[in-house]
Amino acid sequence: MKIHSIFKLIALAILMVSGNRIAGGNAVEKPNVIFILADDLGWRDLSCYGSTFHETPNLDRLAARGMRFTQAYAACPVCSPTRASIMTGKYPARLHLTDYIAGARRGKLIPPTYLHQLPLEEVTVAEAFKDAGYRTAFVGKWHLGKSEFYPEHQGFDQNVGGCEKGSPPSYFSPYRIPTLTDGPAGEYLTDRLTDEALRLIKEAGDEPFFLYLSHYAVHNPQQAKPELVEKYRRKVQKQAEEHKGEPGPEFVPEGERQARQIQNQPTYAAMLESLDESVGRIMRQLEATGKDNRTIVVFTSDNGGLSTSEGSPTSNVPLRAGKGWAYEGGIREPLIVKWPGSAQAGKVCDDPVISTDFYPTLLEMAGLPARAGQHIDGVSFVPLLKGGTRPERTFYWHYPHYGNQGGQPASFLREGNLKLVEWLEDGRVELFDLRADPSERENIAARERVKSAALLARLHAWRKSVDASMPTPNPDYRPGQPNEGRNNPRRTKQAR
Repeated sequence: MKIHSIFKLIALAILMVSGNRIAGGNAVEKPNVIFILADDLGWRDLSCYGSTFHETPNLDRLAARGMRFTQAYAACPVCSPTRASIMTGKYPARLHLTDYIAGARRGKLIPPTYLHQLPLEEVTVAEAFKDAGYRTAFVGKWHLGKSEFYPEHQGFDQNVGGCEKGSPPSYFSPYRIPTLTDGPAGEYLTDRLTDEALRLIKEAGDEPFFLYLSHYAVHNPQQAKPELVEKYRRKVQKQAEEHKGEPGPEFVPEGERQARQIQNQPTYAAMLESLDESVGRIMRQLEATGKDNRTIVVFTSDNGGLSTSEGSPTSNVPLRAGKGWAYEGGIREPLIVKWPGSAQAGKVCDDPVISTDFYPTLLEMAGLPARAGQHIDGVSFVPLLKGGTRPERTFYWHYPHYGNQGGQPASFLREGNLKLVEWLEDGRVELFDLRADPSERENIAARERVKSAALLARLHAWRKSVDASMPTPNPDYRPGQPNEGRNNPRRTKQAR
């Protein structure tokens, strides 16, 4: 349990005073913040991001009222590390929380052990808002540790549905989620979580609140309302009847897997429609209660769409691969930010941002002081929201694991439009120009040897600076064997 010292109490008093900014002698209300996180939602899954199969009118409307980012990144191609980066403003490699909890597969390498919880020593973004006098609430998927590490121990006043589970046993009640009471038989989880969020918004009254709505959707298991599934089945049939000629291959090879190229999965589309309706219900309640003009709303995802395994329910094309991979399909996300009176409505931002950036950005948007010693890998993108620029910087990833989806251990970076990937099994290097080749099909490392060497040296220096844990050779590996076997399951904290 965290120790709340006298210094923290003093800081709280200062923050509560400074949080109410003065304009013309009157206290300006603190803005509410709603952070909505989807699970496994791909970059091109929304209509406003180019999907012609999925229907997302409410998210499209949110994008029209806010700013839509085209190059927003998750800090990891799988969920738990990205979720930790959002909460802490730190890269997963620095936290030594580099894979989903509790994933572990072996291949030619034995991945390093890693934390199976978000350390209580971290001062989370929820704690920062709570210290500033906000009501804080978490609803939905947590997946950052067992009960002693649940949201209520990480800065949230209330926790509804957050536990160690990475996916729900069922999207229909009974849910069998320990922190969520079952509803009537057949109640749909996405609707229920939205009901809980609406209740918490109502209970907040006029108090400022920070609500983290973390949907389990659209993660497996693929389960949706039957009437919506039927709607999209009819849509698939209609498109097939209307289509002239071949639509192209449904799958193409990706490593030892096949990557889906076409969005045509009715159940996934139905799950996404329910997620979209959730956002619509939230926005309608804000409008009905007069809170819309003083509520910041952020919508994003935790990793790329699932396209190479476990049913491959979506496609990230033109991006390559998907969840669990170092390629763009595994890490690039939809991101929409509505900031009343500040962000330019309907604008599109092409500047890169990453999930570590949310912590300092939300603090600045709320008029709260930065916590530079905490969110050390995050940089506020408030200047971008206001239509300006911010200094160019290098973005880093370290995923020393074998993904369930076929991805292999890799470290990678993006600098400007160049992206360098180092595959850790054999040290092979790939270099891509994302502006000219967003699908990452042309490896220009041999042509750009000097630049590749410089970026690789930078990547190695960064790994050393954050004390990144590295995989080791697997003495039991035999060529041709599948990536399998568990790592050391001890849930211990890495030496720093």
